[in-house]
Amino acid sequence: MCAVSVATWGQRRINPVETPATTTRPVNELANDTARINARIRASMAHYHDENGNIIYIDTVTGREWRDSTAMIRKIPMKYPLLTAVSVGVDIWNPVMRAFKQHYGLIDFSAKVNLHNRYQPVFETGLGMAKNTPADNNFTYKSPLSVYFRLGCDYNFLYNSSPDYQFTLGMRYGFSPFSYSITDITINSDYWGETARPEIPAQHATVGWWELAIGLRVNLWGPISAGWTLRYHQLLHESKAAYGKPWYIPGYGSRQGAITGSFTIYYTLDFSKKAVEAIAPAS
Repeated sequence: MCAVSVATWGQRRINPVETPATTTRPVNELANDTARINARIRASMAHYHDENGNIIYIDTVTGREWRDSTAMIRKIPMKYPLLTAVSVGVDIWNPVMRAFKQHYGLIDFSAKVNLHNRYQPVFETGLGMAKNTPADNNFTYKSPLSVYFRLGCDYNFLYNSSPDYQFTLGMRYGFSPFSYSITDITINSDYWGETARPEIPAQHATVGWWELAIGLRVNLWGPISAGWTLRYHQLLHESKAAYGKPWYIPGYGSRQGAITGSFTIYYTLDFSKKAVEAIAPAS
């Protein structure tokens, strides 16, 4: 009898007990699971994007709209106001280099608007001229006083730091209409023992180029700051010339040089401090 009872007990199957708690468990879990609720609602609705890029779902039966907060695009607030500062500057690099016998350049001015201490549209203009006689003295290249323009924008990587310190990367488009001439030409003929002195009339040119500009700027005192700019540039277009291409281009420099630099002194009107003072609570 005992042996039969043990064998019978070993063959019994235990079935799970179904209670109201176990049968409603998946429903209860779904009711408390926000992600699953949102997924179920999204699957049953049409949707569109609003002007801020957020997804708005529409119940096609009732017309009710629903915004999924888990999919909302959160904008990173700007630390500084839209109009952070306005700066004007003058490049003193070329005047100094002219004093050290550089054969070209003159002076450069710039105006820059600082937006959110991040985006900085910039306009640059200046005057350039050149006069150079090579070592063998067989001609003289001259370019009279000419104007040039550069237009572009910089991006400040230190946008969440103080505007007194900036590290920028930007692009420029440069443009200059100018004239140039080659005078005092001397061509010696060893065979004939004669010297020719041809005359070449003044040439006119229009040249455009692009620049990649890397800048570092620091505050010196009050509204006065200074900054270095390293420029890499390449020609985009130039008009044809009957007697060769110009050696010097105002605002660009020597056509053989791809890298130039500038050192600029700035005067800045800072609007960010006024904005902070306006929103600061009174003590």
